[in-house]
Amino acid sequence: MFDTVIRGGMIYDGSGRPAYPGDVALVGERIAALGRPGTLDGNTMLDVDGLAVAPGFINMLSWAVESLIQDGRSQGDIRQGVTLEVMGEGFSMGPLSEAMKAAGTRGILGNRDIVYDVDWTTLGEYLESLARRGVAPNVASFVGSSTLRIHTIGYDDRPPTPAELEQMCALAAQAMEEGAVGLSSALIYPPASYAKTDELIAIARVVSQHGGLYISHLRSEGNFFLEALDEFFAIAREADIRAEIYHLKAAGRDNWHKMAEVIRRVDDARRSGLEITADMYLYPAGGTGLNACLPPWAHNGGDEALLARIRDPETRARIKQDMNRHSDEWENLWIEVESPERILLAGFTSETLKPLTGKTLAQVAAMRGTAPDDTALDLLLEDGGRIFTMYFTMSEENIRQQVKVPWVSFCSDAESMAPEGVFLKSNPHPRAYGNFSRLLGHYVRDEGLVTLPDAVRRLTSLPAQVLRITDRGALQPGHFADVVVFDPATIQDHATFEAPHQLATGMVHVLVNGVPVLRDGAHTGATPGQVVRGPGWRGNGA
Repeated sequence: MFDTVIRGGMIYDGSGRPAYPGDVALVGERIAALGRPGTLDGNTMLDVDGLAVAPGFINMLSWAVESLIQDGRSQGDIRQGVTLEVMGEGFSMGPLSEAMKAAGTRGILGNRDIVYDVDWTTLGEYLESLARRGVAPNVASFVGSSTLRIHTIGYDDRPPTPAELEQMCALAAQAMEEGAVGLSSALIYPPASYAKTDELIAIARVVSQHGGLYISHLRSEGNFFLEALDEFFAIAREADIRAEIYHLKAAGRDNWHKMAEVIRRVDDARRSGLEITADMYLYPAGGTGLNACLPPWAHNGGDEALLARIRDPETRARIKQDMNRHSDEWENLWIEVESPERILLAGFTSETLKPLTGKTLAQVAAMRGTAPDDTALDLLLEDGGRIFTMYFTMSEENIRQQVKVPWVSFCSDAESMAPEGVFLKSNPHPRAYGNFSRLLGHYVRDEGLVTLPDAVRRLTSLPAQVLRITDRGALQPGHFADVVVFDPATIQDHATFEAPHQLATGMVHVLVNGVPVLRDGAHTGATPGQVVRGPGWRGNGA
């Protein structure tokens, strides 16, 4: 007698092969057996009557780093079948110096409305802290190159000394030994944008020696997209490391045509022996800070230095001049987005500014009677920081093209939250609630751009293989029992840019490490998530 049997479903085992009817039996936290329909018995029986049964989904770029501290249930992603959150795009939650702790250093999507105590220093300690607090999904993380730079150099625009580079490499090695899955970089954001290629190669080479992956938000997704791709290939080649492109996209109408060439070049690189993959989200807008519109030199020295430059009339004029001209030296979102009507303001820290949530920059500029660039700079000063913003820079045609690429997996690039409490103080990107359900409902079922077996493969076994995670990503005996059950006919995203706080529907059951987290569409409150560690981990056990 097994502990739990999921009976009578259509099994999509993660391999990409066609589904077949059968039972899945669990004992403890592992899958114990697969059998013909109606042949396995358990103490708990989940009769799923032809619904899709699949491995738990892997979110290749999660910003649930703070939302899981606030609410470990991970409602937004659990209700889409995500059982592993992979964090750390450029900025990771460790290693932290005492100065970083004192400054409250946060990542790209840092949410000042979420208040918490930092009871960790290293990245491994952060992940263990999450597990102790109790989280529904499993958690893993890259170590961020920005975090290594801030720890060692701060926010200065300069190359590291040999001793500083050695320290960054040592910190990266420590993170890998604590279980990081690799090294990440987000090269449009200071201070990572200050790093030269040789610096990234040196750190990636150390990470490669620990079996890790290099994953990067490329230095450009716009005007010098192809040149940034060449740098990415050079890092992979020189460091002898597997490499993945974060949230593959072409930004700006003038660059949309480059996507076909990027896909062709990646295919060529793969044929030449480089292990290159990518991930993506399924919306035509990106989400990051309003301060990302400003040139990198303005960020030199950190946030306070940036705000001081905005206050100074002469420097402010120089910032606006750089914002309003094309450049091949930095990723100019202000130009790529084409119009302030395509900049949606979604997350403020200041309570007095929160009523502007959901308005475009053009609307706020009109309300204030100021030019859009001045309005953006004024808002940054008033909010004292970054302001979460959505930029409509991508094309639906490219999204459809990318969905069909077999080496592309999927990510939310967002928090995992619930439509309640502190989360309602700002608007997330709708990908926070809908990305994975949008894939299965819109692009698989409604559009038929990819088969359901292959979509499941790219949500499960593909990212597990890329990350070198063992015993997850497939329905087979001995693997951890991360299992999802959903209705392919009804799974659906509901979140929109105008009303993002809407949970997806159609996911029926979700089990994490054998424990039901979602049952009959309702969250059980269980938090069985574990730390999933990379191939360089020096600990003991699984």
